[in-house]
Amino acid sequence: MKIAVSASGTGLDAPASPIFGRSQYMVLVDTETMDSETLANPAISAAGGAGIQAAQFLASRGVQAVVTGNVGPNAFQVFAAANIPVYLFSGSTVREAVDAFAKDELTQAGGPSARSHSGMGGGMGGGRGAAGGQGRGQGRRG
Repeated sequence: MKIAVSASGTGLDAPASPIFGRSQYMVLVDTETMDSETLANPAISAAGGAGIQAAQFLASRGVQAVVTGNVGPNAFQVFAAANIPVYLFSGSTVREAVDAFAKDELTQAGGPSARSHSGMGGGMGGGRGAAGGQGRGQGRRG
C-alpha cells in the first residue's frame, strides 16, 4: 500500500511532522517493500489553502492513506472525497509512523483534528507600530 507521511526532513528516518498542509516534506512509502520517495510539499508557501493543495497533490500521486500529526477541515474534506483515510501519529520518525500503520496501531481520523489555518503560526503582535497610533493632530487648516 502506498501511504504518505508528513515530515520535517527527508527519508524514512526524518522527523514526522505534527502538521499537514505546511509540513516541509511528504514521504511516500510502499508499506510492503519500504521503498520511499521524499517530495517537497508544493503548498508550504501558499498564501492560503495549503491543506487543500497538499491533499490534492497527494491524491494525484496515488496515495492510499495519509499519516500525519494533525489535519485541518479543508484537507480532510479533500481526502474524504477521494476516499483516502487519514491516520493520526504523534511519534518521532517517518519509519515509526509506517511501522505503527502496518501494525494497525494508529487511530483513523473521523474528522479534522485541527482548526482551519492552525499551521500558519500564531503571531501575537499587536500591529500598532512603534508610536502606537495615538497621535492627536494639532495643526490648523488653512
